[in-house]
Parts: sequence; C-alpha cells; structure tokens
Amino acid sequence: METSTGRETDPPDEQARLERAAAGDQAAWAAILAPHRDRLRRMIALRLDHRLKGRIDPSDVLQEAFLQAAQGLPKYLEQAERPFFLWLRWLTGMSLQVVHRRHLGIQARDAGREVQLLGRPLPEASSAVLAAQLLGRDTRPSVAATRAERQRRLQEALNTMDLVDREVLVLRHFEELTNAEVARELGLQESAASKRYIRALRKLKEILVALPGGIEEFR
Repeated sequence: METSTGRETDPPDEQARLERAAAGDQAAWAAILAPHRDRLRRMIALRLDHRLKGRIDPSDVLQEAFLQAAQGLPKYLEQAERPFFLWLRWLTGMSLQVVHRRHLGIQARDAGREVQLLGRPLPEASSAVLAAQLLGRDTRPSVAATRAERQRRLQEALNTMDLVDREVLVLRHFEELTNAEVARELGLQESAASKRYIRALRKLKEILVALPGGIEEFR
C-alpha cells in the first residue's frame, strides 16, 4: 500500500496552546478540546457496537480518551508526528476498542470487521448506523411503510463495498475529515484517497438507485 509522505505538524498557535496545556494550563486544554468534541462523538456513534447502544454513553468513551490524551500530551509534544486532532481521534478509537473488548470479550469481532489505520485495528463503522444516516429522518407514511426493508437492503449492500473504499467514504462524508487526513489515516497517497472516495461515491449512488423508491427519496 502506498503511503503519504511528509511530517505533518499543528499550526503555531495551536502548538503554543498545547505547550501551555502540557504545563498545566487547564483553560488552554479545555479550549483545545472544545472544537473536537462533536466530531469525535460522531465517530463513536458510527463505530459503537449496536449491542452496546443504551449501555454505553459515548461521552464516557470520549472522557476516557481525553484523560489518556492529557496524560500522554508531553510525550506527544516530544514526537508530534501527526496533527493533534488525528492523534486525539486515534486515542478515541483505542478507547472504543477497549470498551468493545471489555463488554463483549471475544464476541467483539462478531459485529463486523476491523479496519487497519496506520497498522492499528479500529472498530469498523456500523453498516446499520450508516444505513440509518443515509435514510435520514423522513417520517412520511409512504416512506415509513418500506423503511425497514430499504434499511435492510442498504445495510447488505454497504457490506459488499470494498472495506477501504467504504472507510474512505465514512471518513470523508460522515466524519468530515479532509482528503489529506484520510490519506494520513489509511496510509495512502492523497491522489489514491481521492480516487477511492470518487469510486465509493459512485458505488453508493448505484446502491441507492437500486433500492425501493430509488435515489430521489434520499435527497
């Protein structure tokens, strides 16, 4: 697999805030975390095993990740081989993986596959959650009557997609990572990540067109 090259660092102003936070400035630490909370909660919601919905609060997973980040911040600043958000996202994924294994044990792998991000396995985004996101919240009676069937078929179709293509789609469309961030996370050249995203979007359109009601009801 081709990998992206170059060392990515944070902007100077964020670097300064990180250094103040590492020195014990709690206000600086809170300000650094604030803009990342919603994106990371969305990541957790996409990847939390469906068997743990209602049992695990995503905020608890995020809080554990933030605790790990606070403890590991000085070491991160010494190395700083990736932007802070991507490091924080990786810690959140690791915290979620621990939750899966703690509550599900060996069954944690039964819910689906894991995806390798920079050689480290993270929980795959749930096809059930992706299908629900794509179906939206249309409550018209004409739609509700076929919603369950469309969601089932959509899940099945999403599961047939190439794993890396689907992950690129999730990272770009649902987690709102940039193409450069996606390339970094998946160990791809940016051009390759962009091509995979276009291919994934084309495949997704084909899937939606083939569903009962076609693509128009998803717009």
